[in-house]
Amino acid sequence: MTLTSQRHQFDIPEDVAYLNCAYLGPLSRPTCDVGVGAVARKARPWEITVPDFFEPLTRAREAFARLVGGDAAGVAIIPSASYGLATAAANLPVEAGQEIVVLADQFPSNVYVWRDLAARTGAVVRTVERPHDLDWTAALEEVIGERTAIVAVGNCHWTDGTLIDVARVGKAAAAVGAALVVDAAQSLGALPFDVGACSPAFVVGVAYKWLLGPYSVAFMWVAPQWRGGRPLELNWITRAGSEDFAGLVGYTDELHAGARRYDVGEPSNFALLPTAIAAMEQILEWDPAEIAAYAAGLTDRVADRADELSLAVAPRDLRSSHLLGVRVAGADAVRLAGGLREAGVHVSVRGDAIRVSAHVFNTEADVDRLFDALPPLLP
Repeated sequence: MTLTSQRHQFDIPEDVAYLNCAYLGPLSRPTCDVGVGAVARKARPWEITVPDFFEPLTRAREAFARLVGGDAAGVAIIPSASYGLATAAANLPVEAGQEIVVLADQFPSNVYVWRDLAARTGAVVRTVERPHDLDWTAALEEVIGERTAIVAVGNCHWTDGTLIDVARVGKAAAAVGAALVVDAAQSLGALPFDVGACSPAFVVGVAYKWLLGPYSVAFMWVAPQWRGGRPLELNWITRAGSEDFAGLVGYTDELHAGARRYDVGEPSNFALLPTAIAAMEQILEWDPAEIAAYAAGLTDRVADRADELSLAVAPRDLRSSHLLGVRVAGADAVRLAGGLREAGVHVSVRGDAIRVSAHVFNTEADVDRLFDALPPLLP
């Protein structure tokens, strides 16, 4: 099928151009309905039974596994990308003098954890500066070498959507025995992703952005060789036999097989998890490849309109289909964002870039509204 605008499934007025999914993705009306029903269940707790602690977890793992092209046994349910990245840092080996490779201006959660690991081990965080030609992939390939232990990147840069070819990066990392960690928060759901193509050690994704789900729910896929590691929490639900509530005082050190050992405490969150599952299953029904194709048409329109105003954007072959930074040299970020908001246009400003992020609820009219409001705000 060819996906068309799904705006009718969202509570977004026609006079609002919400081009800011990279900030917070809106819940669709069907997902909201699931969420309201999920919250209401807690009013009658006697109707929440033991299977309700476990069956939704299986359904969530299966949905996330389909999104990343992996297996459900490799999926952990976590509260945030930073939690997953901390789990990766707690389990990946790194020695003094080795390097942990990150990108300049990478999202803080995917920097602080590696700085901490480097400080504790004597390793070095090596930052790849923004290349003049915007080819992050080639820049990463140049620095990955014998000293590299970990490469921690996204598959697009969060500030402007410039692409990172994680398949090529994963191949370069594997060639020197380094582990690839992918923070897919700014792409999963809007770009196709396949763990088989890049062989990552860990992949984290959040529900609240491109998966159009709730805040404080995230997921992590773990490669088979890293599923026997140490979790951040030593909780009860990850233990073998945890389904037997009457036997929980029969303490055991045996953990469930697979990545379940890395689950956060209380993963069965009766309000948020059903909402996240509904959102992921809707994304799968639409198909990330179709979403990417739909968003690409809008992103190309953004690029064309930016070119008319002589504003810089990344070339098509180096930008993602759903997220584009329009650079405005000398812009006052506060004034720019505020002026657009007054015109009913919602975007993010990161540095000197207007970050425009389109999903299935956007239309060409949203893009035109942005560029009709922009000229008086330019420096």
